[in-house]
Amino acid sequence: MTRYDVLIAGGGNAALSAAISAARDGARVCIVEAAPRAWRGGNTRHTRNCRIAHDAGNGILTGPYPVAEYTEDLMRVTGGVTDEELAAITLERSREVWDFLAGNGVHFQPSLGGTLSLGRTNAFFMGGGRAMLNALYRTAEDLGVDVFYDTAVTALRIEDGFFVSATVTENWQSETPRPREIGARCFVAASGGFEANIEWLTDAWGPAARNFLIRGTPYNTGGVLRLLMESGIRTTGQPDQCHAVAVDGRAPKFDGGIVTRLDCVPFGIVVNAHAERFYDEGEDFWPKRYAIWGRLVAAQPEQIGHVIIDAKSIDLFMPSVFPPEKADTLEELATRIGLDPARLCETVARFNVACIPGDFDHTTHDTCRTEGLDPPKSHWARPIETGPFYAYTLRPGITFTYMGVKVNRDARMVMQDGTASPNLFAAGEIMAGNILGQGYLAGIGMTIGTVFGRIAGTEAARYVSN
Repeated sequence: MTRYDVLIAGGGNAALSAAISAARDGARVCIVEAAPRAWRGGNTRHTRNCRIAHDAGNGILTGPYPVAEYTEDLMRVTGGVTDEELAAITLERSREVWDFLAGNGVHFQPSLGGTLSLGRTNAFFMGGGRAMLNALYRTAEDLGVDVFYDTAVTALRIEDGFFVSATVTENWQSETPRPREIGARCFVAASGGFEANIEWLTDAWGPAARNFLIRGTPYNTGGVLRLLMESGIRTTGQPDQCHAVAVDGRAPKFDGGIVTRLDCVPFGIVVNAHAERFYDEGEDFWPKRYAIWGRLVAAQPEQIGHVIIDAKSIDLFMPSVFPPEKADTLEELATRIGLDPARLCETVARFNVACIPGDFDHTTHDTCRTEGLDPPKSHWARPIETGPFYAYTLRPGITFTYMGVKVNRDARMVMQDGTASPNLFAAGEIMAGNILGQGYLAGIGMTIGTVFGRIAGTEAARYVSN
């Protein structure tokens, strides 16, 4: 049996933050990543930024983002469905994230344009998630961390809440898998949620889940989470809660990534397959609302929606990787996207009549709204009347699931009887539901992974040294 001080399941930001922290504190660390090397990194590959608290701008971040404001934002989007102690730790320690990542080779750049106006609140990675991952992998390998790719954790030996060893299987998807046992003094689960497991999603959502698109890695199937649940680890969060955004309906089933997200919703109206509106498109700034639209679309007939915009709005948002449908008339546009032309024209006409003239400004909660319309559009409401007209088809895009393992402030897993395991830790999406009971803030997933990855690695190394 091969032995390490710390065995980490997963290969994304949370796993690397844990590995680097443990290795810097003297532990001998091993990472097992289920994906092949070219696909390493889980959902981190698709990220662009992380949301961090800071007291002043620094030339890239355009201004301060105090912990108090961060907390208000989190409480608003979660509706208070969060472990307040763990949330407070996450947001307070997010102050350290910039220095930690920069100290391990990650570079930053000014925020991208488009509707996600995050220049003040979020630190953008130069080169995106892949570049950030490459920097962290270089650091980890320089520190002596062993990394095994295409290797899945297929069994765990846990005795009375104490981790003993894991069976890991190399080439686990091939016709010649090679299982072997790795013993370790600590185990860190940083292997993501179960969003790529369609059967598990179907158990939570019903048959509608078969129409969902999975924005992220196809390797997050929840295997480690299932093993931990079977070993007596307490879970937190509901199985149907997740980070779900509206993505382009032409996106692939798996791994479409961030380029398939649609940011045009605030500038038009969204209708379902019956050409009916179903929610306030201008409720709040897009970074605070884009993550509810996946669930909204999932609740519609056939799990489909359509954004309808006109010529005056087409250049106001970052486009999808796919071009929109375009037509000179609404009737022609409806035909192109499979809607009843008369019903779409009727819906647009009702919306246009309800629009109250105001001063349009997509950077503020402007005065362009509707009156006497249900549902309303609270901001950025302008009549859809200037051709040509455009449409994007929406599908629910699942980024990661929130049901995961319960942890304490030291990132230790909590057993069914409420006691904390001495040597089982978790970080990242597999425990993010402790902080995200519902809702989402742009960039906070990366923050949770970095903060609790560092905590897990540090506490694991402390346990080893003692």
